[in-house]
Amino acid sequence: MATRARLEFERDLQLLRQDLLNLGSMVEKAVERAVEALKRYDTKLAQEVIEHDRAIDERSYALEERALLLIATQQPMASDLRIIAATLFIIGELERIGDYAEGLAKIAIRLSAWPPLKPLIDIPRMAEIAIDMLRQALDAFIEMDLERCRTIWRRDDEVDGLYDQVYRELLTYMMSDPRTIERATLLLWAAHNLERIADRVTNICERIAFVITGDPRTLVTPGEPDYPGEREAEHDVE
Repeated sequence: MATRARLEFERDLQLLRQDLLNLGSMVEKAVERAVEALKRYDTKLAQEVIEHDRAIDERSYALEERALLLIATQQPMASDLRIIAATLFIIGELERIGDYAEGLAKIAIRLSAWPPLKPLIDIPRMAEIAIDMLRQALDAFIEMDLERCRTIWRRDDEVDGLYDQVYRELLTYMMSDPRTIERATLLLWAAHNLERIADRVTNICERIAFVITGDPRTLVTPGEPDYPGEREAEHDVE
């Protein structure tokens, strides 16, 4: 029979995980709004995204404190400790994705100084996939669903493929008309931020897989040279 302390711990852990989902929803919305600002050249919306990043940061710090307090006061079992450690990791990744959303909004403001270079098709598609990956990853964490993690992890290749397509198209613009270089570079930064969001989601999936199996390389297909989430980690753009 579970003790009162154990029941309280399980309740607190469940609340923490629910609030993690709420933070994830805030971050998803920030990315969606930032990309919408980019598409519409909407500086007002972009500024709102930038200002809202502080709320994401504050929520992240508050959740971190609660997670650490659970560890300090409840002395969780090994399996519970692994879940709390994963929660802390995911909080950090969500906060970073929020920073990418802020970066996208700043790019939208800078691009508003020029007429549109081209209709945005692949960049919004990258955002759509990355946001869906994030939403699915958070659900996978709540449900501890390893197969869903595998599916999400493989979708990173879709985002990488779109990024390569955007890169080639924008490079063509820059080579054919030097006057487009600054605008094309900003759009490339935007695409890169979205690619990095997807990479952060693969990091989340890898951590969930570790919680479930105890093996950090569970999602890696034999012969894969590295983790998708680790690619180009040194090249973050905000």
